[in-house]
Amino acid sequence: MLDGQIHPDYADVASRLIRQIPGDKHAGAAVCVYHQGKSVVDIWGGIKDSEGNAWRSDTTAPSFSTTKGVLSTLVHILVDQGKARYDDTIASHWPEFGTRGKENITIRHALCHEAGLYRITDLISKPGEMLDWEHMKARIADAEPVHQPGDGHGYHALTYGWLVGGLIEAIAGKSLQAVLAEELVDPLKLDGLFIGMPHNELFRRAELTQGISQPAKPREEWQETMMLWVERGLGSLGVELSEFNSALNPFTESFDWNAEETVQAMIPAANGQFTARSLARMYAMLAGGGELDGVRVLSEERVRELSDVQSTARDRVLFIPMHWRMGYHKAFTLGVGAPQAFGHYGYGGSGAFCDPSRQLAVALTLNSGAGTAMGNSNMPRIARAAIRAVDRLR
Repeated sequence: MLDGQIHPDYADVASRLIRQIPGDKHAGAAVCVYHQGKSVVDIWGGIKDSEGNAWRSDTTAPSFSTTKGVLSTLVHILVDQGKARYDDTIASHWPEFGTRGKENITIRHALCHEAGLYRITDLISKPGEMLDWEHMKARIADAEPVHQPGDGHGYHALTYGWLVGGLIEAIAGKSLQAVLAEELVDPLKLDGLFIGMPHNELFRRAELTQGISQPAKPREEWQETMMLWVERGLGSLGVELSEFNSALNPFTESFDWNAEETVQAMIPAANGQFTARSLARMYAMLAGGGELDGVRVLSEERVRELSDVQSTARDRVLFIPMHWRMGYHKAFTLGVGAPQAFGHYGYGGSGAFCDPSRQLAVALTLNSGAGTAMGNSNMPRIARAAIRAVDRLR
């Protein structure tokens, strides 16, 4: 059973969500869709935790890399306010960053994953270090890039949060959480958009059904041989599997994503706690040219600029062309055309995007997913259902 509200024209979105919620474990999800600035889908269902509590209207869910789209939007707001320019060096705002070959890395490079700072395994020796915000900002400020800035792009799966989050604090002169509240949460009246969840809000959160990242087990000899063949094959295509591991796998010991200390920590590339409604409202603002409900957050010119594709080349870490915008990738929509759509998806299946050509914004949050670093088929299937509903109305 689902709760919430939905326009009849979008019934297929609800049907898709029902099929995505597993019935054999504590699992739930929420979807919100905005069209032409109005909410047409706001539904949720399932179970949010191991105690069997129902998913509710205000339930937040851990959204992994979906967090990056929120973080990127904050940068664009600060640029739009004249506090920075995309081609400024990061060091001009954050002097401690300008060392070890990073002097010429620009804000644009960071947003487009072209800074060469994606190797999290070069920065930390144990995953618990990620819980310390100041420590991780210092580590990224002292890091050495693996390639010249602008020489290709590699997905900064975890490091993006400290790189861009530290930049935001340097530009704004205040904490990332303060910038998030003042520039997005308060103006758009968002009911659940947290990076580092306050203790008094923890009761709202959904628990991941699989919340612990385990270190990789030692491979047997035959597995090592097979992996060597795979790596050689990928290498002949210009793909380095080692880069994927260096960007995404710092888990030398167990790391609990459900632990309160993790949820309350600042890991801005990976531990956002969001309602689908808040994500959809943010992207509805972008779909509306920077304005929602009469509140202008970004200029129309800025929205056009941030949505321009910066690269169609294959990503060094993810192996496929992501069509990077500045802080967003193309929206994967599973068989329906949406060339102007952009957003960010995350591990586990969450995601959100906007399509300015359709004045459409879609968001999905859940607690039961698995899959790749960029999610699974859940969000693309929801996206397809929403896009088809809009297109039938044209």
